[in-house]
Amino acid sequence: MTPKTSFSKALYELFSSMRFAVSLLSILAIASMIGTVLKQNEPYPNYKIEFGEFWFQVFHPLGLFDVYHSAWFLLILVFLVLSTSLCIWRQWPGIWRDVRGYRENATQNSLRLMSHHHEINRELAAGEVIDALSNRGYRSRVKEENGHVLIAAKKGSFQRLGYLFAHAAIVVICVGGLLDGNVPLKLTELFGFKTPETRDLPQSKVPAQSRLPEDNLSFRGNVTLSEGTVGDVVFLNAGQGYFVQDLPFAVKLNKFHIEHYSTGQPKLFASDIDLLDKKTGKVLKRAKVEVNKPLIYNGVAVYQASFSDGGSKLDMQRWDLNSNTARPLIARSQATQAIQINGQPYQLEMGDFRAFNIENMGKVANNTMAVSKFAQAMASAQTVQSEHNLKNIGPSIQFKLRDKNGQATEYLNYFAPFFEKGAGYAVTGMRTEVAAPFQFVRIPLDKELEANTFMRLRAALLNKSLYPEIARRTAAKAFQSGGISKAGEAQFSDVTSGVLMRFSEGGFPAIESFLEQKVPKDQRQTVAQTYIKILQGAVIDVMDVAQEKAGLAVLPMDETQYRFLMDSLVAVSSLFEYGPPVWLAANHFEEVKASGFQITRAPGQNIVYFGSLLLVIGIFCMFYIRENRVWVRLAGGKTLIAMSSNRKNSDLDREFAELSSDFAEGKTP
Repeated sequence: MTPKTSFSKALYELFSSMRFAVSLLSILAIASMIGTVLKQNEPYPNYKIEFGEFWFQVFHPLGLFDVYHSAWFLLILVFLVLSTSLCIWRQWPGIWRDVRGYRENATQNSLRLMSHHHEINRELAAGEVIDALSNRGYRSRVKEENGHVLIAAKKGSFQRLGYLFAHAAIVVICVGGLLDGNVPLKLTELFGFKTPETRDLPQSKVPAQSRLPEDNLSFRGNVTLSEGTVGDVVFLNAGQGYFVQDLPFAVKLNKFHIEHYSTGQPKLFASDIDLLDKKTGKVLKRAKVEVNKPLIYNGVAVYQASFSDGGSKLDMQRWDLNSNTARPLIARSQATQAIQINGQPYQLEMGDFRAFNIENMGKVANNTMAVSKFAQAMASAQTVQSEHNLKNIGPSIQFKLRDKNGQATEYLNYFAPFFEKGAGYAVTGMRTEVAAPFQFVRIPLDKELEANTFMRLRAALLNKSLYPEIARRTAAKAFQSGGISKAGEAQFSDVTSGVLMRFSEGGFPAIESFLEQKVPKDQRQTVAQTYIKILQGAVIDVMDVAQEKAGLAVLPMDETQYRFLMDSLVAVSSLFEYGPPVWLAANHFEEVKASGFQITRAPGQNIVYFGSLLLVIGIFCMFYIRENRVWVRLAGGKTLIAMSSNRKNSDLDREFAELSSDFAEGKTP
């Protein structure tokens, strides 16, 4: 035997061995566990954020971010198909001979050596024995030789086929996995014919080497469509970049439907879609796609995967906080436009519009920007109960204001007023870091649920030219109420002006900083309480002056109005930390919905299902079918009975005892 032949035989023995196949299956099982635990096929920046640069560099070469399509995983599938096929080829002849054979060459000595044998001192008729065995489900074969008759019978021979079914199932399932693994695409990437696109380009501008043809063997990609729009491609994540997969048809979203529970949580969402011929525009198929109810057309499945905003029209009111003037602003969600704020250029980057927001409103007061001790004292008028208070607070819009240096401030504004104890508030949130929580400001609204009154009050509160008149009125009221003497009225007026001046420089934090610098520590608490009372009294006169300057009637002072003024102080203080001096109040909207689809071609899917069926059949044959063999030897006036089975258990003992008893007592047909 030549060395080449010896090597070939050794290779054949390795690939066809059970140990090699089991080793491959173990590796695949571990890989599948990783693919189940670790979210697959995400853009690489997501993994860098989640695991950090070090572990990303460890996981990336191993292909753990797309295990089921990695080269090593597909290569293991190939070797497993080869190994299992060789196992079947190697074992098939023996198994088939065993299934077809009756073992009618068994000798008298071999039968007596079986653990289940019994000898009767009379010779039964061969025909009666065959009939008796047939009644118990046995098929028989008779052999006459040298003056004796041997009846060999069996049932459950297909148990042996379970081995073949189970191994064939592994081959079929792996073949299906290889088809869905898109081996041709991996090969074209390997040889440089296809490369993922890493630039942010419109899909029409993506070059040919990053586009996949309509007849691509398999794909799984996503596309989001707004109502009335059409899409004929999907995007496939490919590590650092993406591929554009051309679809064999175009998908048009006619209408998106969504139902909600009473809490506002989504209950059901579905899409009315048309599949269009890309050349003629003719409708090929019209259907409603729901979750777990895909539309399948020519081997391509369209799944309802998600829903989102589709570019809703937003009617907003722009309040310039420096001039306290308002003008309308029309924008669209998911769009960008340039605006000027205080003479400086900004980019307004609108995010997603959300029609429903389920929030625990018991936490809102804890998220205000008023963080100083003064603000905490004043915020008591705004404090809500800490009880579990889930509410749908209505639509919201999230957006960013980005300055010329690229620094962005992010906002979250709600369209509907938030009501608490009869008072209405416009809720707006701000943050300067993506990972930070939003800090909310609740701007009090007047009886018409408008912010005009608050803005008039804020303008007067920050107008230093009005402080002498406001301080004079506050001091006069203090004298009339007996709080101060006539001699102290001028001094009280000066203190009031000073408090208003400090507040105009930065709200409550500015007053607190002034006290820390100018007042001894042991006196700060007393002075702080005095300043609070002065500010609470002065804000009433601020409101009166603001109304008079606007040519409006002075608002009557009652509990509701007083709460409005206290809430306004907290809101004015919070707006000093609100970022660029503008508040974009959300007024009205025209919602446009978008639906997210996952579109797949999986030619191996049905093959995997067939393989799974074979696996079930194989397991059933191996574990639930019992192969029994019976030999009855008739010779010399005696009958020798022997039985064997692939599983020796109490059922075998019972059946052998019953069969021996029937033959001994002559209970044969």
